[in-house]
Amino acid sequence: MSLCMGCMQEIGDEKVCPNCGFDNSEKQQAPFLPYGTVLANRYIVGTGIDTNGESTRYLGFDQQTGDVIIICEFLPIGLFIRREDEIEVRVNYENRNTFNKLKDDFINYYRVLSELRELSALMNVHNMFEENNTAYVIEENEDLIPFEEYVERSNGSLEWDIARPLFMPVISALEAMHKRGVGHYAISPKNMYITAQGKIKISGFATESERKRGTPLKSQLFSGAAAPEQYEENFPLDDITDIYGFCATLFYSLTGRLPKSAPERLKDSRLLMSTNTVKRLPPHVVSALANGLQVERENRITDFDELRAQLSVAHTAKAIQDEISRTASMNIPREAKEKNERRGLPPISITIIAAAVTAVILVVVGLLIYPHIDFSGGSSKQSSSQPATEVTEWTGATVPNYLGKTYEDALKEVQNDASITLLRNYTDEFSNDYKEGTIMTQNPPAGSHVTPEDAASGITISLTVSKGAQMRELPAVEGMALEKASEDIAKQGLLGTAEYAYDSKYAEGIVVGYKDKNAGETVEYGTNVVLIVSKGKEPVATESYDYYD
Repeated sequence: MSLCMGCMQEIGDEKVCPNCGFDNSEKQQAPFLPYGTVLANRYIVGTGIDTNGESTRYLGFDQQTGDVIIICEFLPIGLFIRREDEIEVRVNYENRNTFNKLKDDFINYYRVLSELRELSALMNVHNMFEENNTAYVIEENEDLIPFEEYVERSNGSLEWDIARPLFMPVISALEAMHKRGVGHYAISPKNMYITAQGKIKISGFATESERKRGTPLKSQLFSGAAAPEQYEENFPLDDITDIYGFCATLFYSLTGRLPKSAPERLKDSRLLMSTNTVKRLPPHVVSALANGLQVERENRITDFDELRAQLSVAHTAKAIQDEISRTASMNIPREAKEKNERRGLPPISITIIAAAVTAVILVVVGLLIYPHIDFSGGSSKQSSSQPATEVTEWTGATVPNYLGKTYEDALKEVQNDASITLLRNYTDEFSNDYKEGTIMTQNPPAGSHVTPEDAASGITISLTVSKGAQMRELPAVEGMALEKASEDIAKQGLLGTAEYAYDSKYAEGIVVGYKDKNAGETVEYGTNVVLIVSKGKEPVATESYDYYD
């Protein structure tokens, strides 16, 4: 059986996969495992999916069950060496104690996750083992839609009635993790997926050491979703930290964008939310978001029960009902009540009056609760009633721009700069704006501010390489030799097969044209196109005669 390392489908003798277009003749770059490596005499390693400072995930195949799976390998950047075509991890002598401690944390972390498999929002862990001087976790592979894509398909934001049933299981999952002594600490749109059944799945699991500054690992934080304390040196993380990431991701789902990064919000803590968004959201949801995204930990929602309660309609409805009752009894004197009763004034009228009074109270309370939320219609301009803020130009270091460069050229630029680590996302993406093989996105973005603390701890930049446009134009191949035509088709990211036919115009081996297609038409990347190749002129039939005596 010959498998494609990009999708784990059977491809026979093909090098370029007809299913996904993956080129199986290429090698996986060190320090990642070579394609086809077999682990535990069972699991075949395919292409890398993503990586962080602690581990790398690969697509894999379980030879025992026949399932496509995910293989997560403990691979802490800077603490080991693995050369090309090697599978053994070589730990630097001076790092051996640190490496082993972090590996134990990694194993214990995933052991907890494996015991929580009944929670729908968590990825299922099937197996764990140690090999090659490191540790591996086998996760279930599901057909998932990235959460960002899901929100984009929903016109850029979700209604609360859609978001609520999606996010409530996430609260339960985080609560269960923290009760077992571990957290996620990277809840963000990039680590959320939607299953075929319309449920949320959380990804991006890593130990606490990977999710904060000041540890031996190259920390990976998600701007806009990481809490302020995660940017501090080795600050202990807890459920309050995960509540911030949860609320930031819920904020994104309801508004279409994340809050500003935590370092920026420490200077200006306001949450920008358009008046249209505020109008379509229940007031208690806006209140919960504001409370969960407080930059000061002591002002933030402190536990998952309280988070669940503040997002609950029943919780808010009861509070309003109590307020109405209290307000009614406070604002209608006893004599007036008796007078109204004598006049036969309906009880409903009293309720309306009380509700009106309560509405005024709620408006005032709202202004007290949300002074840090800008309801200016989404504009970042300050209102005329607010003092202007002096803007000073940043004079420190900034993140370099790698967009449009090849990954190899980017690596050359940083080879003498120990403060920058480049990580390539092994899932290349289509782009109409960037040529195939060039960098199309980077995170953090070019121009982002680099503080002295960031520079000292090292900056990790995630890069995505373009696969070029998804739709490719069929090149003109008529009159070419088959070998040359095949090369031109391959340059367009397409597959070509030959079909032979007699032709009076072209000599044998010359391409006549496409079958069922024409040059200049566009087809999807990886499409298999059929070339009609001349067999030369059709031989002329001659008559034969039999002679009889």
